[in-house]
Amino acid sequence: MTRRILTPAFMAVFLASTALTAPAFATEDAMVKEIEVTIDLPAITNPAAAMRYTNIAGDLKEAIAARLINRLSDKGMKIGVDISEVELSSSFTDAIGTADTRLVGAVNFTDETDNSHFKSFELTVDVNQAKPFFPAELDVTKLSANSNVFYNAMISAFADNVVLKLNE
Repeated sequence: MTRRILTPAFMAVFLASTALTAPAFATEDAMVKEIEVTIDLPAITNPAAAMRYTNIAGDLKEAIAARLINRLSDKGMKIGVDISEVELSSSFTDAIGTADTRLVGAVNFTDETDNSHFKSFELTVDVNQAKPFFPAELDVTKLSANSNVFYNAMISAFADNVVLKLNE
C-alpha cells in the first residue's frame, strides 16, 4: 500500500523539480545586446573568396540583426561569430556537381547576467543551404559563386541558421 502512494507522489515531485531546474537555453523572445562578427581575411586560403568576401563581417552582422530587429536591447545575450573559412567553387565544379562553396564559422552565445545562456558550436553553410535564397526566376546554371546573388544567399543562409540555433 505504501508503495502505491509513494511512487506517484515521488514521480510528481521529481517531474516538477526537473521542470523547474532544467536549463533552458534561449527562447524565441530572448533579447540580444550585441552581435559581433569577425574574420581573419589573410587566413582565407581561397584567393577568390578573400577578394569577394572582404565585407562579410559587416554584412553578416547586419543580416543577423535584421532577423532579430524586435529582440535587440541594451540588455541580453551576445552573439559572437568568427568566420574561419570561406570557400568558393568554380563554374566547372558547380557544373559537375562537386561544388565546395561553403562558409564556416565558430558561433558563441553568451549572457553576462545568466551563465545558463551559453552555447558554442561550429556552423557550416554550403551552396545547398543557400539555394532557397536564390530568386525564383534565376537560372542557376549561369550563376557564378562570385556573384552578388550568390553572396547574398550565403549570408542569408548563415544568418538564418544562427537565429535558428539561438531559438533552440
